[in-house]
Amino acid sequence: MKAPISKPVNDTQRAFNELCEKGGGVKGGPARGKVLALLKESGQSLNKMATSEMTSHLAAFPAANPWHVCFAVGLSWGHLAQLDLAFTEAVCNVLSDWNTADLNTAKSFHLERGPTPIEQSLTGAHMLFGKVTLPKTLPDTLDKLGRAQERWLSPILNPKERPPYIGAWNATAMFMTALFGQPALAISQKSPPPMLPPGGPIFAGLKLLHNTGILSKSPAGSELDDASFEPGAIYENNGLFAELCAQLADWSLIDVHSGVYMLGTRHPHSGNWV
Repeated sequence: MKAPISKPVNDTQRAFNELCEKGGGVKGGPARGKVLALLKESGQSLNKMATSEMTSHLAAFPAANPWHVCFAVGLSWGHLAQLDLAFTEAVCNVLSDWNTADLNTAKSFHLERGPTPIEQSLTGAHMLFGKVTLPKTLPDTLDKLGRAQERWLSPILNPKERPPYIGAWNATAMFMTALFGQPALAISQKSPPPMLPPGGPIFAGLKLLHNTGILSKSPAGSELDDASFEPGAIYENNGLFAELCAQLADWSLIDVHSGVYMLGTRHPHSGNWV
């Protein structure tokens, strides 16, 4: 099979191209076991960094609402803002007590998309936190975390109630960052709930795995990072994560998610992440 990724940006993608060229799998595609091992190695390597980042941000603000910390880190991981303790602090302050000074501080950490998406995301989040009552501490079981996610998603699922600027990423990323804040809990997850977030790199990675015979079906949704909220697509694609997870021992759903992310990303710095 011809290498499917033109201009790979990280070692995961280069290794995947090599596996595709060697063949040995379904319809001349890459060998399934070797692809799964690659995803596991890449995902777990990225997750060491992610776990360190998330636990350090939670530790830095012990008096803050932990969900606010999780939302802030989610914005940074979604490449809307620089990952910085000062950004997380400003987000926690503005979500707990809306004010212009902290909002402007948060906006100053914007990346290439500019300050507006940060303000829009925080506006929607502030409205949503006002509507939804979440546990005061991060849930310590997957079922409890799943129930908290159901509460958070309830007004988002209703178009008439959905706060502005809460799309697919902002609807789900906070629960992934909450998992990274509790590594032992994250390791135990083999299937939803909670749902892990979608996004352009995830869609692209899943599509590559389907096209090369590793996944049974193509992902749902769209390659657009700022896609509108499509709950059906999120559920379907989390089912694909679980399909991959079941085929190999000693990894978890966020390992799968991060491995697929590394396969699908076009971020030029991703080669430095693992």
